[in-house]
Amino acid sequence: MVNIGIIGVGRMGKIHLENLSRKIDGVHLVAAVNTGKEGQKFAHDLGVPNVSDDIGIILNNPKIDAVLISSPSDTHSTYAVKAAEAGKAVFCEKPIDKSLDKAKETVAAISALNVPLMIGFNQRFDTNFAKVKENISKGTIGDLRNLHIVSRDPQPPPISYIKKSGGLFKDMTIHDFDMARFIMGCEVVEVYASGNCLVDPAIGEAGDIDSATVLLKFENGVMATIENSRETKYGYDQRLEVFGSKGVIKVDNPLKSNVSIATESGSTLDRQLNFFIDRYETSYLEEIRVFVDALINKRPMPVTGEDGLRAMTIAEAANQSLQENRPVRVGKV
Repeated sequence: MVNIGIIGVGRMGKIHLENLSRKIDGVHLVAAVNTGKEGQKFAHDLGVPNVSDDIGIILNNPKIDAVLISSPSDTHSTYAVKAAEAGKAVFCEKPIDKSLDKAKETVAAISALNVPLMIGFNQRFDTNFAKVKENISKGTIGDLRNLHIVSRDPQPPPISYIKKSGGLFKDMTIHDFDMARFIMGCEVVEVYASGNCLVDPAIGEAGDIDSATVLLKFENGVMATIENSRETKYGYDQRLEVFGSKGVIKVDNPLKSNVSIATESGSTLDRQLNFFIDRYETSYLEEIRVFVDALINKRPMPVTGEDGLRAMTIAEAANQSLQENRPVRVGKV
């Protein structure tokens, strides 16, 4: 049995709370911390015995083995280090910190304490993407030649969130950077990013962009392109294509149903899923299940602090490329 505490009961925290309390064996949800009353009530209603706005109920409880951190991005680093110093394993949502230097300090500190750390790149645990990785590893499509990732949200987040997010590349595209590394099985050496504010002028006024295309060059010579937008009118758009010497692998968008209608006026399909909460429902469950399993069986974490830093470094290179309008070598960031 793994005793767990969670810090942050917002959108992500609620997903993790429901999974931990209802769907994962071998865990006991001991405590939840959230600054707002609404999140505290959510935890209470799920039967969490200890709920507060004080992280001391987690850090000072010797019975708690692990801490899930799903608080705002600018608090991840602080809470992760405090949890590690208290001798507790850490699961941390991305990014580790909005500052790459601070993220490096955080991972180094936790590593020195010899405490397990897993970063929440849930898309690795999506059934479809995992099957892509499996087929690439088996050589199904031969030598890789190109990777294309499309990631478009149905609507932008509130401006208050944008201002604290760290920017499009560190908040949204960071998942695609990690997925690109995961699929390719090697490292990015160069980044060229282009972007603009095409959805909402307020996002630009907040110092961010809402639309981007990023070109990645890998150490094996393969190129990858990533397309991002903060808004689509047709639902959550998450697609992937890998082209190789023997064929191609594609992952298309799942629909709300498999129902198709054909009449004399044409054919129609159902809409795409609404957002990441339903698109990646299974992957969020699986990533926490794997985290718990690694703790129980003393296995290495499948997504490490180093993975978090690699994705952060690519995001930093993308920001630099956007500002300077040139390719940036990742090793020089």
